[in-house]
Amino acid sequence: MLAKLAAEFLGTFWLVLGGCGSAVLAAAFPELGIGFAGVSLAFGLTVLTAVYALGPISGGHFNPAVTMGLWAGGRFPARHIASYIAAQLAGGIAATAILYVIASGQAEFDVAAGFAANGYGAHSPGGYSLGSALLCELVMTFMFLVVILGATHQRAPVGFAGIAIGLALTLIHLITIPVTNTSVNPARSTAPAIFVGDWALAQLWLFWVAPIAGALVAGFAYRSVLEGEIAEPPVTGRRPANEPAPRRTATS
Repeated sequence: MLAKLAAEFLGTFWLVLGGCGSAVLAAAFPELGIGFAGVSLAFGLTVLTAVYALGPISGGHFNPAVTMGLWAGGRFPARHIASYIAAQLAGGIAATAILYVIASGQAEFDVAAGFAANGYGAHSPGGYSLGSALLCELVMTFMFLVVILGATHQRAPVGFAGIAIGLALTLIHLITIPVTNTSVNPARSTAPAIFVGDWALAQLWLFWVAPIAGALVAGFAYRSVLEGEIAEPPVTGRRPANEPAPRRTATS
């Protein structure tokens, strides 16, 4: 379990450092800024690389909503939920602390400008309302979990789950950065909110409630409607040549 928690810590650390770091340090860099598209790609690449590097150890959740969705989908035991989420939060906060120190090296840095925090209303990049932000986060997390559960299904092609999951997160960011600055991950939202404080902490509730609700609905729906019958392994412990392999550990 220690190895699994360390992997969840490092994976979430990498996601927040790479994704939020691209938003804070590179998105609007004079003339050569990477913009929304670059930030979207950065988030997708962090997940893709972390899934392949750390997924074999912990399952590669790196996101409390994913952990909850995988539990709802029958892919993760309830007894490990709290420890996984704690490791994810610790990784996100550690990454944000390092990012804060790096960003503070520039004289014009001001954490009050946002620091990649998620928000709605006046703090939405596009000025979107609470209702729009809530629906956006809920639906996008729902679809993210559908991709995760489908890409890691026992009938899915082996070895390609990380690519599908990374590209799905990239697409989600391309769509939703103007709405909420994109969360779909409570750990990613909590870490910068702690440093920004004020409005970011006041609005943080939405970026826990909506992603987890969307993930739970996806998990229960996939398990009951989409997954279909899962073949049980033979009693002998040997699998016939025409039988699908046992379900792999889900990653995200």
